Amino acid sequence: MPAIDWPHFTPWTALAGGVLIGIAAAMFVLLNGRIAGISGVLGGLLRPVRGDVAWRAAFVLGLVGAPAAYGLFAVLPAARIDAGYGALALAGLLVGVGTRYGAGCTSGHGVCGVARLSPRSLAATGVFMAAGFATVFVARHLFNL
Repeated sequence: MPAIDWPHFTPWTALAGGVLIGIAAAMFVLLNGRIAGISGVLGGLLRPVRGDVAWRAAFVLGLVGAPAAYGLFAVLPAARIDAGYGALALAGLLVGVGTRYGAGCTSGHGVCGVARLSPRSLAATGVFMAAGFATVFVARHLFNL
C-alpha cells in the first residue's frame, strides 16, 4: 500500500517551484518568442547556428549555475540514485531517443506545450506519463526493483 513520507512532503515549496517554472516559461516565450524546451535548447548548442548560441549557452549555464549558487547559501538535499551506471546510461539514452521521436522533451511539451493547448504536446505528454506509469509498474511489480 502506498504511503506518504510526511516528513519530506513539501506541497508549498513544490507549488512555489511550479509557479516559478511557469512564470519563467511564460516570460521566455513572451519576451523571446522561444519555447523553453531543454532538449531543443541543448540540441541547438550541439548544432550551433551563428547568432543563436549566446542565449542557449546562458540558458544552460543558468540551469547548472542556479543550483550551484543556491548551494552557497543553503544545504542542497542529498542525491540518492538507486541504480548503477549502466542503468543510468541506458535510461539517458532512452530519454534522448524519446525526445527525438517525440520532437521535444517534458519541459517543452509538458510545461510549455500543454500551457498553449498544443494538441501535439497534449498527446506527447500523455504518452510520457503512460510510459512512466508502465515503467514503474513493471520495475516495481514484475521485476521487484
